[in-house]
This record gives sequence, C-alpha cells and structure tokens, in this order.
Amino acid sequence: MVLCVVALVALGLAGIQRADFTNDGPDVFSKQVTWVLVALPVVLVTLSIPYRFWKPLGYVAFGCSLPLLIVVLFMAKRGGARCWIQLGFFDLQPSEIVKLTFILALAQYLMYRENHRRLGGLVAPFLITAVPLVLILIEPDLGSAMLFVPVLFAMLFAAGARTRHLLCVVLLGMSLSPLFWTKMSAEQKSRVVALFTQVDGGPNPNGDRWHQHQSKFVIALGGTTGSDASGRLLDDDAYRLFAAQTDFVFCMVAERWGLLGGVATLAIYLTLFAKGLMIANATREPFGRLVAVGIVTLLATQTVINTAMTVGLLPVVGITLPLMSYGGSSLIMTAAALGLLMNVGMRPGYEMTPDPFRFEPGTV
Repeated sequence: MVLCVVALVALGLAGIQRADFTNDGPDVFSKQVTWVLVALPVVLVTLSIPYRFWKPLGYVAFGCSLPLLIVVLFMAKRGGARCWIQLGFFDLQPSEIVKLTFILALAQYLMYRENHRRLGGLVAPFLITAVPLVLILIEPDLGSAMLFVPVLFAMLFAAGARTRHLLCVVLLGMSLSPLFWTKMSAEQKSRVVALFTQVDGGPNPNGDRWHQHQSKFVIALGGTTGSDASGRLLDDDAYRLFAAQTDFVFCMVAERWGLLGGVATLAIYLTLFAKGLMIANATREPFGRLVAVGIVTLLATQTVINTAMTVGLLPVVGITLPLMSYGGSSLIMTAAALGLLMNVGMRPGYEMTPDPFRFEPGTV
C-alpha cells in the first residue's frame, strides 16, 4: 500500500507539473509538494494511534465537523459554489473532513447492531447520511455529495444488511429520479445533457460540452506512449484544459505518458483498493472492518467518477482524484484515511465480543 501511495503521489505531481507548463494560471506544483510534506506526518499520526481510539469518538467527530458545512454556506462563491472556507493562508474544504468523520460515525452506529437487517432499521443510517449530503448539495457540490450513498450501501452490506432490502431502496431511488432532476440546478442539468450530446472530433463545442471534448482531446494527444516519449508538442491552445491541476489531472498524466501511463495509473489504484479490501476481509473487529470498507469505497468511488468523467463516460462534476489532484484539504484527508486503513490492517484481531457479522440461522 505504501508503494502504491508513493507512486500515485509522484504521478500526481508529474501531472500537475505538466499542467503548470501547458496551461495559463498560477503554478501550483511547489504548493502541492508542500502539501505532500504536510500529509506525511498526518499518515504517521493516524498509524501510531490504535484505530480503536476513534471507536467511541465517531459521533463526536461527525457532530463537530457538520457545522463547518453550515459555515461554508456563508462564504463567497467561487466557481459558482461555496465549497471552501477562506482562512487566508489556506482554503479549507469542509466536505473532505466530513467524508471521513461520516465513516467513523456510521461504523460506530452499525458495529454491534442488528436492526439494520430489517427494512425499517435502515431509516437511521439513511438519516445520518442525508444530513451531510443535503448540506453539500446546497453549496452546490454534486460531485462530493455523490460519494456518500455508495459508502452507505457498502458499509450496510458489510455489516450484514439484507441484499433485498438494499435493492428495494435502490428501486425507490430510481423511481424518484424525475423529482431529483427537477431539483437540480441549470448548470448541473446542462452537464448531464452534455454527456449525451457529446460528439468526438471536429471543432471544440461551446458550453459544458467543451470540458469533456477537450479532456478527451488532451488524453488523445498522448497516443500510446505519451508526448514525453514521442517528443512532440503542439501549440499551447491544444493543451488548454480547465482545472487541469485538480479535476482533470488524469488527462495530463495520460497526455504525458500515453495510454500505457493511464492504464498503469488505474492498475496502481486497483492494487491499492484490492489491498484495502483484503484488510477489511481479514479484520474480525467490527468497527475496524466497517471503517476499512467505508474508506476503500469512498476512494474507489471517487476514482471511478473522476476518471470516467475525463473520458466522457460520466457527467463532469467537481471531484478530485485521490492522491493525485492538487489541493491541501483533499490530500491531507486522503492521507488520514489511508493511514487509518493501514492502522486497521496492523491490528486485525478480535475483541472480547461475539463473533461479528454472524447472525442466527434463518436470519440471513
């Protein structure tokens, strides 16, 4: 896991450096190096403190982080949304903190309960999820809000919730999708429409279709082995890409090292997440297993959404690529999450409780 993390951070720095070179705007490579240095002790701290320390503090951490989602609503808009609290030397993104505290709180709630195995018992976990989800949608930050539901379902499944109950909830959500559509902002709707009206090739389209068209074009510039290997560089306009250092850093890596570099990046992510699931499977202590499942699901979902939107498989939403995108809040909280995940892997044993995740015969 450490090797995977180091490789992904290095790839991210290389992509940010490329974006600084080919795109207008401030150079952020040196700032990201600083954030990497800050994230290193965060990993060491979360590794050194046994994860069971957080077991009774999940609700407290979650409750203390939620007010930040209210404070951010009073901040000035940036890019059409209120996602950051400006502190002068640092812009704090509260949703990054809430993602991790939400996992801790939900793990504390589910670890010794069995009521979630009844359909009515799912109400409380969904209410816990709805609070941060709604507050983040108000910002509006659709990308971050999309991450909570997969984490909830994965943790419920790991805790023993019945599959048919979860499927019923999914069907209910699908039936309410027309209502969700009416509540989406005009910009969010236009990005969904852009997904289904994209056309490859030809001149750059206008509006929201430009982002996906240009991201795919930049990836295509890398070819099989990348611009570094071929030595070809076009004019600067060909590489122009909005949020190239953040949401679209994967495009810059694929442009620099081509299809092979892009596939290698995804393979490293896959290895990281597979190891995380192995840790969850080997952990017999319920809180640790649920935390591990939640962290892996969070980072994996974020990776899938980010990379899929860059190649035109999902709408463009404001979501970073874990460990690779520029941003202090994202990198530090991802470092804390991975440190906690490795902490669980170092301490997988039982507590003096009944065998977890096992239920009486006939209750499955």
